[in-house]
Amino acid sequence: MKRGTPITSARNPLLKEIRRALSKGTLTEDGLCVAETFHLLEEALRSGLETPTVVAAESVRDVVERHIGNLRGTRLISVTDAVYREISATEAAQGVLALVRPAAWTMEHVFRGHSLVVILDGVQDPGNAGAMARAAEAFGATGMLWMKGTASPWNAKTLRASAGSLFRVPILEAQDPGVVRAALLQRRLAVFTTVPRGGVALQSADLSRKCALIIGSEGRGVSEAMRGAGEDLHIPTTGVESLNAGVAAGIVLYEAWRQRALR
Repeated sequence: MKRGTPITSARNPLLKEIRRALSKGTLTEDGLCVAETFHLLEEALRSGLETPTVVAAESVRDVVERHIGNLRGTRLISVTDAVYREISATEAAQGVLALVRPAAWTMEHVFRGHSLVVILDGVQDPGNAGAMARAAEAFGATGMLWMKGTASPWNAKTLRASAGSLFRVPILEAQDPGVVRAALLQRRLAVFTTVPRGGVALQSADLSRKCALIIGSEGRGVSEAMRGAGEDLHIPTTGVESLNAGVAAGIVLYEAWRQRALR
C-alpha cells in the first residue's frame, strides 16, 4: 500500500467530521459510524460491512495495514499521533478508527422467523445499551427496536460495549411508541415488560413463543407510552430490589434462549 504523508492538522475536513460524529454520538453526514479500536475494525470487516475509510496514527500504521491488507474499496489515511489523540473518543486510544456503513435493516428483519425482539425504551446509558445488543446477539434475538430517548447505537461507548454485535443484529433506531405498539399487535407477539417487582416471575413466563421484551430506562423504568403494552415480568432477586438494566436484559434473554433450546 502506497505510503502518503500523514495529516498533521485536526482541522482537516474529514477529521473535523469524524470529531463531530464522535462528540454527538451520531453517524457522519455520509451515514457512516465511527468505530474506534482494533477490535471494532476487525468486527466490521468480519461482518462484511462496507468500510470505505480507515484512519490510523502513524505509530500503528504498519499494524493497521496488516489488518486490512489490500481490501478493495478501503482507503487508509495516516495521521500524526498528536492529531489522532485530538480526534479520539477514548482515553487509551489504540490509534485506529474505521468509518463503517451500517446495514440497512427493516421491520421484516427485526421480526423475522420465530421472533425474539428487544425493545429499548429510553435506555440512556450507552454502556447498558451496547451490552444489551451484545446479549441480544449472544442469545439469539432476531432484532432490536431503539425507541426515541434511547442512547444512540452509534455513540462510541455504545459501539464499544456491543463488541461488534451492532454490526450484525438487526436494529431500527428512534422508533415512535405508536409505531412499535402497532408492529407488536400486527405480528401478534407475546409482549413482556420488565419491572423491578410484580407481574409474572421470570421462571414462570413462557418465552419460547414469539415474543418481545421491553426494557425501560435506568431511572424511570418503562415509559407511560409503553405501559400496558404487555405483561409485567420481574426477575426474582435476593437482597437487592432491582438490577442494572443491562444485567436484567441479559438474564431475561438467556432465559428465553434456554426455553427455546428445550423446545
